[in-house]
Amino acid sequence: MSNSDSRINPRQLGTPRGGSYAAVPTSGDRKNRNKPARGKKKSIFEAYMSKEDVSAGLKRGELIQGPLRINPKKYHEAFIPSPDGTRDIFIDGVVARNRALNGDIVVVRLLPREQWKVIKPDGGDKETEATHESDVPEDMLGTWAPREAAKGDAKSPDVIIEAQFDDDDAEHGQDHLQDTLARDIKTLSLDTAEKVKAAGMGAVHRTKQEEVPKATPDPKLLPDKFLQRTAKVVYILEKKHSRAATGFIKLLADKNSELFKKCAMFSPVDHRVPRAYVSLADCPSDFVARPEDYSNMLFICRIVDWKEDSNFASGQLAKSLGQAGEIEPETEGILTEYGVDFSDFSPEALECLPQGLPWVISPGEMAKRRDLRKECIFTIDPSTAKDLDDALSCKQLPDGNFEVGVHIADVSYFVLEETALDRVASERATSVYLVQKVIPMLPKLLCEELCSLNPMRDRLTFSVMWKVTPEGKILDEWFGRTVICSCAKLSYDHAQSMIENPGKVFSPEELPPISPQHSVAEIQQAVLNLHHIARHLRKQRFIDGALRLDQLKLSFTLDQESGMPQGCYIYQYRDSNKLVEEFMLLANMAVAHQIYRSFPEQALLRRHPPPQSKLLNDLMEFCHQVGLEIDFSSAGSLHKSLNETFGADKYSEARKEVLTNMFSRPMQMALYFCTGVLKDETLFRHYALNVPFYTHFTSPIRRYADVVVHRLLSASLGISSPIKMEKEAIQRQAEHCNDRKMASKRVQELSTDLFFAVFVRECGPLESEAMVMGVLNEAFDVLVLKFGVQKRIYCNALPLLGFHFQKVGRKPELTLMWEPERPEQESVSQEITIFTLVEVVLRSDGVPLKYSALLKRPSAQK
Repeated sequence: MSNSDSRINPRQLGTPRGGSYAAVPTSGDRKNRNKPARGKKKSIFEAYMSKEDVSAGLKRGELIQGPLRINPKKYHEAFIPSPDGTRDIFIDGVVARNRALNGDIVVVRLLPREQWKVIKPDGGDKETEATHESDVPEDMLGTWAPREAAKGDAKSPDVIIEAQFDDDDAEHGQDHLQDTLARDIKTLSLDTAEKVKAAGMGAVHRTKQEEVPKATPDPKLLPDKFLQRTAKVVYILEKKHSRAATGFIKLLADKNSELFKKCAMFSPVDHRVPRAYVSLADCPSDFVARPEDYSNMLFICRIVDWKEDSNFASGQLAKSLGQAGEIEPETEGILTEYGVDFSDFSPEALECLPQGLPWVISPGEMAKRRDLRKECIFTIDPSTAKDLDDALSCKQLPDGNFEVGVHIADVSYFVLEETALDRVASERATSVYLVQKVIPMLPKLLCEELCSLNPMRDRLTFSVMWKVTPEGKILDEWFGRTVICSCAKLSYDHAQSMIENPGKVFSPEELPPISPQHSVAEIQQAVLNLHHIARHLRKQRFIDGALRLDQLKLSFTLDQESGMPQGCYIYQYRDSNKLVEEFMLLANMAVAHQIYRSFPEQALLRRHPPPQSKLLNDLMEFCHQVGLEIDFSSAGSLHKSLNETFGADKYSEARKEVLTNMFSRPMQMALYFCTGVLKDETLFRHYALNVPFYTHFTSPIRRYADVVVHRLLSASLGISSPIKMEKEAIQRQAEHCNDRKMASKRVQELSTDLFFAVFVRECGPLESEAMVMGVLNEAFDVLVLKFGVQKRIYCNALPLLGFHFQKVGRKPELTLMWEPERPEQESVSQEITIFTLVEVVLRSDGVPLKYSALLKRPSAQK
């Protein structure tokens, strides 16, 4: 079956990107718009239910709770996950959302069946699911934090077309916008009809506004598979959103109103946050006289209230950040919006640190630990790393086996339970890595000095040591507190060079300073032995059914003076990275077993639920339709398919990247949890690693979950008294760590997006090959191969005579008809479908931090 849809190119409309979009009400909203009040103001939003009624309704199953996700590209659409794992529940419009913000835990009531959303049986181009901005668990992606382009769009390849209107439209209201559109379309249709005749495209092409409306079937008569349940928010259980936003201030439109003298309008950059009235008293003193001076100035506003009878929230301006598009103001805005605490550590927290510096390990402490200072132990990290959590050792034994050690900074020695420092660390929960800096979880003295396993310094560690065969079979295991003295700080590049040149004699200049107690040859041999064992461990993991989804990660070179991006490149994940990853995974799994054996009610573990079945089924069907034979039966079979499907031509890697991206969409986040709260042990499993128990132990400098795990491990070995937290408190901390981890991941992605947008502005236009990863009826998404970013290309921004969309089965195809470059030439047609290779140009839009991808003409392509 093929359904097709053709368009005349409405290029005259332009594609103004970057402005705020009009708050276009949905059909559900329009009925509820408040007319100018006569007497008492009419409510727009429903009053929230009482806590007691909500509690009773949840118990009876009449209400449903879940995290609210608002589609960033179509902000009147929101979703909560269905408790049974089927298609998300749809919340249509700002009114139904009832003042809840993205991420809030909300309680909803389902609407009657006749109001459910009809899903086109052919899977049309409408959104039925929305995603967390980035959903690939980092356990699947290795030890470096992954970068996913800030998609925030649907998990189905058919995603949303952004509203392409200027902010001015919002000021004039919806009616003005509809009139303008209708007017533009009318003139456009007359203008383009002639061109189409000339191009010989005989089929009838209609613009959207002219389309004959199809009768929507009655939901009551349709089977469930064609319906998406809809709901409205009746209560906010937990306000997870920070209620802070960055944006711009403007004078109110009506100069004669009373409000004009008291308030300004705050327009957030993130359209999922409402516009808010802010007091003029909080605005700069000359703002009313010279509003144009502030048109590009970013402000932070906190949403303090949102009344039932107002379209707009009430906000409080917190501070002005600086000019939009500049790195530091934008960075501060991102951190504030996501609730990242970047303030200085309090005097109370700093008082918990050792005061008499330089700090030395006391003889008493030394006596309690295994002394490994004479062993050949070293760190392998990115060259810029300052917080060195982990070190490795590998000593050959007389029987031909090896003693392998993973040595982790003993942070819990310095961060004691229930101290002021512990409270700050537990609240921050994670360090946040931006392109240009780190917002640390712990004070610098600990992160970069006392806990960091710096070379030629005695450091306290917690070690896991194994006796292993050369093939990686584990014969024996030991946990304990230790003291080490790292003999070298190797970078991944150094270790990689040793792996690639096993016979090479390295000169001192080629390597960092090495402790006089050990030779370069000894370190090199240890690296090679670790590499050899890691390869066996890795091979066995994938035989045992693990899955890895490697997504492209963008890195930057920065100008040392200005901090501006000078260049960017895709981060290479190599054997040296894999070596470190294998032993970190091994240590984490070993510790998970140990703490769960000892504390079955209190262990803090990390689980990874299997993919969402609805989305996985959609993807399976899609792969089948486009002729890809993928085995979705398990994580391992998926990994095998992904690595065997692509042939060996030079674009097989690109096809793999596109598919990896598709596969990541149904994946759920990995989560910390307390074992005493989850009764069913089968739910403890880690889907991607395909293991029954997993935790985080190896990064306590930058993750608070690891600090708790260290305390549990210490107690399990009888080294320290049992942890003071009850299972409920551990579960609360686990959930907080999950929230902060998700926020920090999002902040990292936004930091990368910020730097890349600045890079395009400063160094663009940039050309690259790109591969199509999703096709809609008026646009398509591409993965830009040189930079790993995803962009949407809109047909109406290209010099086309027209374009034609059709679906063959579920496979969407666009045919583009390019305008001839010269009158005597013929029009060129171009087919766009999944995996089509195209050439694109990335060009700054002239609006801060916005850039577009434009398709190069086929004639200009190779």
